[in-house]
Amino acid sequence: MQVSRTIYSSAIVTTLLLTSFVLSQTATFHSAPPSAAQSKNPVAGQSSAINAGKTLYGQNCASCHGAGGEGTGNIPALKSGPTQSAKDGEVFWFITKGSVDNGMPAWASLSQAKRWQIVSYLKVMKTAGAATPVASADASLPTAKSGSGPFIDFRDEKPGAFRKITVQDLPEPYATKSSSNGPHIVPRPQNAWPQTLPGFKVDVFASNLDNPREIRTAPNGDIFVAEMSAGDIKIFRGMTADGKPEQTAEFVGGLDEPFGIAFYPSGPNPQWIYIGNTNAVVRIPYQNGDLKARGTPQKLVDLPTGGHSTREVRFSLDDKTMFVSVGSASNVDDPDTHSSEKNRADILAANPDGSNLHVYASGIRNPVGLAVNPKTGELWCSVNERDALGDNLVPDYITHVQEGGFYGWPWYYMGDHQDPRHAGKHPELRGKILVPDVLLQPHNASLELTFYDGKSFPAEYQGDIFAAEHGSWNKAVRVGYEVIRVPLHQTGHATGEYEDFLTGFVTPDGNAWGRPVGITVAADGSLLVADDGSNTIWRISHQ
Repeated sequence: MQVSRTIYSSAIVTTLLLTSFVLSQTATFHSAPPSAAQSKNPVAGQSSAINAGKTLYGQNCASCHGAGGEGTGNIPALKSGPTQSAKDGEVFWFITKGSVDNGMPAWASLSQAKRWQIVSYLKVMKTAGAATPVASADASLPTAKSGSGPFIDFRDEKPGAFRKITVQDLPEPYATKSSSNGPHIVPRPQNAWPQTLPGFKVDVFASNLDNPREIRTAPNGDIFVAEMSAGDIKIFRGMTADGKPEQTAEFVGGLDEPFGIAFYPSGPNPQWIYIGNTNAVVRIPYQNGDLKARGTPQKLVDLPTGGHSTREVRFSLDDKTMFVSVGSASNVDDPDTHSSEKNRADILAANPDGSNLHVYASGIRNPVGLAVNPKTGELWCSVNERDALGDNLVPDYITHVQEGGFYGWPWYYMGDHQDPRHAGKHPELRGKILVPDVLLQPHNASLELTFYDGKSFPAEYQGDIFAAEHGSWNKAVRVGYEVIRVPLHQTGHATGEYEDFLTGFVTPDGNAWGRPVGITVAADGSLLVADDGSNTIWRISHQ
């Protein structure tokens, strides 16, 4: 399969990006040398080594990758994906070497025996159970804010507070050290509940889900939810008087880390449901009211795997173009020297049947969320920017997407700010890098977004963006873990500010009990928010 690229106005950017879309089948695990694959684990499968590795993992790895290796924020899962398919020796080599630019420390300070024990646990962590995380020194809360000016942490988040970050506010790289402060997910405390603005009410719509991620409203009002870990799509139908689903069904299972969900064609009578698996876009015949898939998934487009694994799918208002997001494989690996990054950190476009696949916009590290403005037809995206430059770099962002636009990754960020890890590279790009519309708190992990087109919220909310901020791991004190509103002022255009709308998912001592990820407008105009920390869908209604 080949993918063509949009012809950019800048011939320089075209030269950099005009390459064949070939999914590499020969790239090794993090470019490990062939000799690494030949190294044998001397304690593979030994219960004592697995138990010791489990303890070491809890001490050194769980704060970022999650107690069960499920991944967190921008950090990939270890219990599935490339780590599980890699040779033991390749994993050992990478643990030893690390990748500081990508936020992965080198663990050469651990003895060889301990590194092999960690590898032994990683390879069986699905059955060996989750490790017990050990809180790092980074996780303690300083008495003063970790940032200044527009940069905040969770203690400052309050419904109704407006924020605005500009390019002029950005600090120098490494103004603070890079933190490793992944969330320790705890059960929701008895007195904890999401907080929102006066006049709005928060209720539980559904609970006890399995890693709910994207949530989408079908034309007939059914609510579709992608359970990424379980590999299925659930349907919630109807709503009782107390705001709960009247009916629940599994629409389809056996998918590969499903995320994106889209109905085609637009309008009241779709014929297909499109699903963004981590490795491909597939579609299934669909008619309004279907509670069970009426056919097997039909593959349309192969996609690269590994690294950032979410694949969003959206359609243009005229139904002629399918948009697909593909995040980077790493934090800041250079595509010039890392084949694993070729044709990633892009938004792709294609015909609805998967033909004419090409790059629509590039240099976008991880465009997790896509949405098309129903009034203007503009494509918008929600982006996880890079890590490891300090607490207050680089801002995540929400922006409309310019066709053929280049947004800087990995060489630059926020216009002409060069990433010091790529100092001196591609000076010809200066002045050609687009600055996003709305800069968010760095490390927020901005995920899904939607345009409010319901009728039950006050008129001032009509057409505004709501977005789920999953929460940080690379900041000394947590930030994010909220839902924000981006006002468009009934003009379709952002002016750079955003508002805290739904907060309260972090305990006073800094532990997280909830993590907003997916968001949709229900048929009754309420807002539904998928939370993969508490495995809940929250319903926000206006009273």
